[in-house]
Amino acid sequence: MADSMDLVQQRVQEELARNLAHATNRPAGACEFFCQSCGEEIPEKRRRALPGVELCVTCKELSEWKEVNYKGGRV
Repeated sequence: MADSMDLVQQRVQEELARNLAHATNRPAGACEFFCQSCGEEIPEKRRRALPGVELCVTCKELSEWKEVNYKGGRV
């Protein structure tokens, strides 16, 4: 029969496995050079800071604004 320490260790291992799976499923690098919405070039600093970025700053702000104000609207 497992004691409380065994259960804690099991949960820690499960959490670690979840975190590793989440980290390995992230995009590894900048996947887009041009905004998927407007077609403008995404600056290199933004691509380096946000691996997997798909939108320029303006379109991302617009998208977030729409999500807040239109309950999930997309660009």
